[in-house]
Amino acid sequence: MYRTELDQLAGLPFAKGHATGNDFVLLADPEGTRNITAEQVAALCHRRFGIGGDGLIRAIPTSKVPGFETQILEHPKAYWFMDYRNSDGSIAEMCGNGVRAFVHYLLAEGLVNLPIGASLQIGSRAGVKTVTRLVDGYAANLGPWGLVHEAKAGADSVDSLVLARNWEQPHPALSITMGNPHTVVALPEAQLLENLDLTALPEVSPTPPHGTNVEFVVPAEPLINDGVAHIKMRVYERGVGETLSCGTGACAAAAAMRYWARGTALINQWAVEVPGGLVGVEFATTEDGIEDTILSGPAVLVARGVVGAS
Repeated sequence: MYRTELDQLAGLPFAKGHATGNDFVLLADPEGTRNITAEQVAALCHRRFGIGGDGLIRAIPTSKVPGFETQILEHPKAYWFMDYRNSDGSIAEMCGNGVRAFVHYLLAEGLVNLPIGASLQIGSRAGVKTVTRLVDGYAANLGPWGLVHEAKAGADSVDSLVLARNWEQPHPALSITMGNPHTVVALPEAQLLENLDLTALPEVSPTPPHGTNVEFVVPAEPLINDGVAHIKMRVYERGVGETLSCGTGACAAAAAMRYWARGTALINQWAVEVPGGLVGVEFATTEDGIEDTILSGPAVLVARGVVGAS
């Protein structure tokens, strides 16, 4: 099955990259003529029969993406569109680690010119995102976060229950949107996080209509050090499984912890430790009063190749 799908892609150049261990197969489609099916995505991302990755990212001009052609009219600088797919082939709206890896790939391929300190607009299914090149990585402005169920969450700070594998009782959680759906569970101690079994999809109740990423978070003790709040996180990604990192998940986790702590302090700088490394999350209020969420961290390419034929 996988060999047939890969044979159909024989000769296709690709790169392999990651951002704090969240890894991707990256393809360039400057003419917008390469239609990658869900089955082909799953074959390319398979860790034993394919290249391996948490997802696939296709670089395609925004003007050539069906249903999103008008993005380029409103944002003429957003020439490139991040066509992101989960490893099972399903479409995802946004990936915070992925957009950093994507910009790094565009730069490495010579498709963009981005000096340190300069910014680039990227089209996506979650809207246009601005990514700034840093000395040691990239900062992606993912836009405002939001509560999925604002009225209920405002009343009791939780809106759902999550039951992980081998848990006897579900834990309360908060649903956060970062343009894609997240459900955040706070755990009281690091040992519970380490012992967590994420080999199976956690049960979320009520069931989100389009699925959700589930983040499990433990605050550091003390939470704030030198003005920065520190948390530790593991995540089960929708359409993938447990990953070493999730950028939008780190933002959602910080947003949920910040929301729960709103009665004591409004913390704007967060450091989120994931199994694949460390990412930064900043909450910044714009002149219009909108609170943007900015994710920062490294991105690297580790390999290039061409899909072979059997």
